[in-house]
Amino acid sequence: MTRELKIRSIIYGAGVAVYLCAILVTMNYTLPDMARFVWFLISYLLIGFDAFRKLEENFCQKKFLTEYTLMVLATIGAFGVGRYVEGVLVMLLFELGMMFEAYTTDNAKRSIESMINIRPEFATRKVRGKEFKVDPAALKIGHTIVIRPGERIPVDAVVTSGTSSIDTKALTGESMPQTVWPGDRIYSGCINLSAVIEAKVTALYVDSTVSRIMEMVEDAQNQKAESENFVTRFSKIYVPVMLICSLAVMIYPPLTFSYGNWDTWIYRGLIFLIIACPTGLVMSVPIAFLGGIASAARHGIVVKGGNYLEDLAKADTFIFDKTGTLTEGVFRVTEVKPVGMSEQELLRIAAHVECHSNHPIAQSLKEAYQGEIQETKVYRMREIPGYGVNATFEGNRVYIGNKRLMERQKVDYDEVKKTGTPVYVAIGDKYAGYILIADQVKEDAKPTLQYLQERCRAVLVMLTGDTEGASKEVAKEMKMDYAYTNLMPEDKLEQLEDFMGLQDSGEKLVCVGDGINDAPVLARADVGIAMGALGSAAAVEAADVILMEDELSRIVDAIKIAKETLRVVSQNITFAMVVKVLILILAAVGYFGMWEAILAEVGVMFVVILNAVWVVRYQV
Repeated sequence: MTRELKIRSIIYGAGVAVYLCAILVTMNYTLPDMARFVWFLISYLLIGFDAFRKLEENFCQKKFLTEYTLMVLATIGAFGVGRYVEGVLVMLLFELGMMFEAYTTDNAKRSIESMINIRPEFATRKVRGKEFKVDPAALKIGHTIVIRPGERIPVDAVVTSGTSSIDTKALTGESMPQTVWPGDRIYSGCINLSAVIEAKVTALYVDSTVSRIMEMVEDAQNQKAESENFVTRFSKIYVPVMLICSLAVMIYPPLTFSYGNWDTWIYRGLIFLIIACPTGLVMSVPIAFLGGIASAARHGIVVKGGNYLEDLAKADTFIFDKTGTLTEGVFRVTEVKPVGMSEQELLRIAAHVECHSNHPIAQSLKEAYQGEIQETKVYRMREIPGYGVNATFEGNRVYIGNKRLMERQKVDYDEVKKTGTPVYVAIGDKYAGYILIADQVKEDAKPTLQYLQERCRAVLVMLTGDTEGASKEVAKEMKMDYAYTNLMPEDKLEQLEDFMGLQDSGEKLVCVGDGINDAPVLARADVGIAMGALGSAAAVEAADVILMEDELSRIVDAIKIAKETLRVVSQNITFAMVVKVLILILAAVGYFGMWEAILAEVGVMFVVILNAVWVVRYQV
């Protein structure tokens, strides 16, 4: 619970305690009217503290006719006619509804308390041949740093010595590691995989890529307009209508058919104003959204606020990252093409030669082989960054790598031009075949996108840092409307802004991603959806909805729950309004008093709570 919500709860609780004490004392003792007034006024001010604060904020923003305006006017009117108990009770019920909403949002946010783990904890600086661990923020432009295998690059730099493979997935989304040579730029947040490299710092820590991404996330969240909830939209019409009606009740009868009977009709007008308070209405909406959020949680979906369910139900544009979102984000062998041997034999040789490598390609080869690997048969293994590996296996020198390695060894090979990464194998100077490795599309990706196109009539867009070839192939398979490739985080944000600029006020845009490179667009979209199980902490922190199981089909579940929640919200609002109108009519003609109205409000709340339970139990 946030500090602000704790303070608000304590003040509200204190107000309720004072109110109950005031009722008990006035029931057992006869107090002067002024003493009763002061006692109930203290409880009223404590219970309504947050309502007065919101009213002040609305006035500062020139929003004069809101539910808070009506609530304060009505309860002040109750005090004006000496109905202290009823006036405080109306405010108590109203604030209870607002507290429900606040607790719902706070609980959802507290379930996502991940710290951003992309920022490096230390840097190794080299000075006159000696190495020192320092805070990355202490590095200056021109300093020499050393990055060992497995370490995260602390700041943007240029490689001065060594060759290695760099995992850039955190920034670009590209699964395949990139090879860097002396003179190549490297970026903070990426991970060094295979060899020690030295580099010269080219940007301060505050100006490095990771820091700039997190600044973009904060800026995007500040630019993101909070969607107006139903109560706020409804109040713009409801409040002025109720004020006019209450004035009509006070003024019209004494001037016409009940000429001169001002006291009776002013009293009835105040009763009308008090009954007009949207307490049941205010309660009905957050309770329904609470049910929707609870239902989503049952299905492994964390929603950070009811307004995101509302926006999700209206979404008509969906933007997806590729790697780790539409695809598995891991390499698998998709084709084995041997020359002069069986497929299993080629896999056996490749898996043994790669057995000592930590490269993702080596891991996928060992996984595809599935047999027992006898490491004692492999010796003199050598890994050449940017080319591949070679080792002696069963008396033969075996070379496994890309086409550059084949050309370097002067092996006559057949170049493969298919989607994926071909791994060529040569035994001595003879070509032994190739193994194709590619990222696999998730099983539930196609049916999920098909649902969005058919049921939501959605525009489907891919924004990815991956290369054009593999990305366009996936976009074509998924029948997506647009695909943009080779994008850095700032490029993704720019494209997203272009799509948001084409929307009108009733249309909503959803962005789905899993990496830190997706965090800015997740924060800026109307609804950001993060793949929570394997996604980066930055993406989870920036998103509004988190899929805890990394299953794209959960998006369909979330949309169904959102639409069902809005249906229940509509039912609750209709029921609350029908009861409200009936009570107002009866009050205007003198058949309904304040206590009867309050009992009716409690009845409305009981019914809407039961209706919200249906959403919690909703099965997608």
